[in-house]
Amino acid sequence: MLKQFSLPALYMGLLAAFVGYSSSFAIILAGLKAVGATDGQAVTGLFFSTLGMGLCSVWFALSTRTPAAVAWSTPGAAFFAAGTVPAGGFAEVVGAMIACAVLIILTGLIPLLGRAVAAIPKPIANAILAGVLLQLCLAPALALGEIPLLFLPVLAAWLVGMLVSRLAAMPFAVVAFAAVLAFAVEPSGPGATGPTSLLPDLEPIVPAFSVQAMFSLALPLFLVTMAGQNIPGFAVLELHRYPVNRPRLLQKTGLMSFLIAPFGALPVNMSAITAAMMAGEDAGRDPAVRYWAAVVSGLGYVSLAFGAVLVGALASRSPPLLITGVAGLALIPAFVAALSAAFGDAEQREAPALTFLIAASGMTLLGVDGAFWGIVVGAVVWIAKSTAMRRKT
Repeated sequence: MLKQFSLPALYMGLLAAFVGYSSSFAIILAGLKAVGATDGQAVTGLFFSTLGMGLCSVWFALSTRTPAAVAWSTPGAAFFAAGTVPAGGFAEVVGAMIACAVLIILTGLIPLLGRAVAAIPKPIANAILAGVLLQLCLAPALALGEIPLLFLPVLAAWLVGMLVSRLAAMPFAVVAFAAVLAFAVEPSGPGATGPTSLLPDLEPIVPAFSVQAMFSLALPLFLVTMAGQNIPGFAVLELHRYPVNRPRLLQKTGLMSFLIAPFGALPVNMSAITAAMMAGEDAGRDPAVRYWAAVVSGLGYVSLAFGAVLVGALASRSPPLLITGVAGLALIPAFVAALSAAFGDAEQREAPALTFLIAASGMTLLGVDGAFWGIVVGAVVWIAKSTAMRRKT
């Protein structure tokens, strides 16, 4: 097996790990803090999320011999970042993440549930994803208006990286972000003296469960993870003609998500962007040996996990709007893609529009978040209009 290892796989695996981590660690920290995590709990969540996707990447690649890339739920983190602290505090969020992991496992175990998720119209699924991402995608504009001297260098670096390559945009922005913190922000608070240990707090959080959290947090988290990550991730592998056992992969990502959720870690899922990097010819001429790129990326994630405390200390020095602005830049491509897919059908635009607007509004009804109601209203309008169109024809 080691004879199949190649330098292109090594290079592409390390690049995928760097791009995957640098492009979205800020979203993870911003999302966890927005729903009530302390700085320490957010760092612990980042550590276990990174560790979980690293271990899964190695496990999947070696067991399937495919470049099955695994990532954390970036749309899930964005959903949290646009939310507020629930009545039960962060413990209720942890309970919702456990419930989400159970739903992912059940989707892999029960074909009927898998078909029900797949039956959600793609424009509706993309509209809910776009609505969830909108609030965080507004953060760069807010940062530019309120802290222009701090955010302009980050925005300029992002633009330069975008001109070089779309994959280079966020690494460039993260380097500029670190430079701004080093030269333009005065150290203060808990991150000023630096961390005293490379390991975060490893104590699990006692979860709290409520019916309201199941509908407001767990179900939307499950849906945006499936629509925004798992389904596109499977599609990338299938596009490159790799065999994909969807139920087994869902069971395994659900199991890993269940194990790390008590530590405040977001679910792990299939990745589309890094999978596309490692499934192409840049990872080796022979498609049968490109799985080594995924193995290397997984080992890279495991190594990066132990930098969570340092990353958290760096982020704690940052003005909150600066780090959410960086997170928002990372989500712009996903937001544009989701919005385009939501409104691609000229005959069915009202349903995705309502879904998008309700999800993005921040409204609540009967104590349940707008993300859930957006799906309900959008599905009802979609079915009603589809029925009317069929009768006319």
